Amino acid sequence: MPVTVRSVAVRSFAKINFGLYIGPPRADGFHDLRTVYQTIALHDVIRVSVARGTGIEVRCADPRVPCDSSNTCHRMAERVMEQLDAAGRVVIEIEKKLPVQGGLGAGSSNAVATMIGLELALKRRLKQAASLRLAAAVGSDLPLFVVGGTSLGVGRGEEVYPVADLPSTPLVVITPEIGVSTPKAFADWDQLTQSVPSDRLVDVGRVLSAWLVSPNTGASALGRSRAGSQLLDLVRTGIENDFERVVFPQYPELRDIKGALERAGAVYASLSGSGSALYGLFRNRAAAAKAVGRLRKQGLQAVATTTLTRAQYWKKIV
Repeated sequence: MPVTVRSVAVRSFAKINFGLYIGPPRADGFHDLRTVYQTIALHDVIRVSVARGTGIEVRCADPRVPCDSSNTCHRMAERVMEQLDAAGRVVIEIEKKLPVQGGLGAGSSNAVATMIGLELALKRRLKQAASLRLAAAVGSDLPLFVVGGTSLGVGRGEEVYPVADLPSTPLVVITPEIGVSTPKAFADWDQLTQSVPSDRLVDVGRVLSAWLVSPNTGASALGRSRAGSQLLDLVRTGIENDFERVVFPQYPELRDIKGALERAGAVYASLSGSGSALYGLFRNRAAAAKAVGRLRKQGLQAVATTTLTRAQYWKKIV
């Protein structure tokens, strides 16, 4: 049993999706997906400590965050302590800044930050294969936060393949006071598209693969020249988020916000995940800052931030 260990603070970064394509339901009840994940600089803070005793306690001032065993941080802590054959009383404090049910992967990121915090507090490290396995066991989009940066997500989202990073790119994120249920969004999608072609994701995969191996990788993502416009090349393929087809009709204000981002100068705007957060990509920080001012005057909760490369993600996480 460990002696009291120092508390460790870990930044729990958010993600956005560049395109999200949904296949038909699988036998296990999940759906096959194709998406490009991208970590961004917005974050919660997770503080993890381990002391003498037993049990796991989750603390959070946000009433929307469960503090019982259903919390992803609690579930992750159980698995990590068992995997590391460690004992002690674990306390996890969540400083919540990211929206709940916002499509930014906050709960999943919190769980991976808990894993990293426990590793640091206990001074023991998991092998990456074990980290990915534990992450996938807790939730579909957790593994992306074990990788960071730009990643291709397939399967139910838990199969994550790191790809050449997009350069750090300015963006504006808007977080409406709306919570969108991901399970309900999937159910609505199934009802809307009862005859989705089984080979649809194969075609999508070809498009994404062609983009991901583009020789433009590493150039300025929103530069004017074609050689420096890898992200714009992806936009030109017509990438979209399938969830917009079911979420926007139920929450038309979210469609309006996407339009507001585009009118404010976004090169590309999209719902992230199943929402309700939306983002817009901008050519430079000045354009993003100007857009934030304009959008806030419209009563929108807009904030300027930037994408994080894999190196930036791991450098800033602690």
